[in-house]
Amino acid sequence: MLRKFSLLTIPFMFLFFSNCSSQTNEPESQIDTTAIPGYQLVWSDEFNYTGLPDPKKWGYDVGGNGWGNQELQYYTEYRSENARVENGKLIIQARLENYQGSSFTSARLVTTNRGDWTYGRIEVRAKLPYGKGTWPAIWMLPTTWNLGNGSWPDNGEIDIMEHVGYDPGIIHGSTHCNKYVFTKGTQKTATINIADCMTTFHNYIMEWTKDDIKMYVDDKLYFTSYNEGAGWQYWPFFKDFHLLLNIAVGGTWGGAQGIDASIFPQKMEVEYVRVYKKI
Repeated sequence: MLRKFSLLTIPFMFLFFSNCSSQTNEPESQIDTTAIPGYQLVWSDEFNYTGLPDPKKWGYDVGGNGWGNQELQYYTEYRSENARVENGKLIIQARLENYQGSSFTSARLVTTNRGDWTYGRIEVRAKLPYGKGTWPAIWMLPTTWNLGNGSWPDNGEIDIMEHVGYDPGIIHGSTHCNKYVFTKGTQKTATINIADCMTTFHNYIMEWTKDDIKMYVDDKLYFTSYNEGAGWQYWPFFKDFHLLLNIAVGGTWGGAQGIDASIFPQKMEVEYVRVYKKI
């Protein structure tokens, strides 16, 4: 997610159906919907439970200090009003309410307990919130901040999906680092128009190797960030990163055209999160 300074720590769905002739009719229960040729599934949450997000897989970034972007929400923890699993989906919900000195609440979930990876493929199937002031994101930050000034953007940021509600249907993918960052107007970024992203589930995908980072929505590649081999200032993406899911409210980008308070509460629904390594 753009403009983040916290130091805290997608997909093609390949359904391998059997031959549909009368001689072979494999039961659906034997179909592995997570399988992708050339990859091994190493981490996932299918949200096949009810209650708070699984604490063995998810932690929280907490607070309401604007998060470097003049955002208006307070990120809570262990609060079902803002993050819960129900009916097979993770719900992250932004709410209009006074809480800890902020006018809105939301949640910012962070993968924990081995939820850190270098290279691989991440798939998140999600439906996004709508309306002015919403700023959902699926993104990654480094686990160790040991490059340059020890902060952002020197240590990198990978934005798999960002959407600002005043520009409906436009999905952003970006990478940020010392040399390529929005504060200099040099970030590597691209967009794709997914008109129904607020009413329909789509797969937001990143494929990351030592040579490049690619972003897809469903089966459409729309952004590639290349490793130029020029040093960490150009490519800090050679170490562990962790995944974040959140809805921000307002901020320098999300609130650039104001906030429509009448639309809240707003939610991002997630059917699954899957992480793969190349075989």
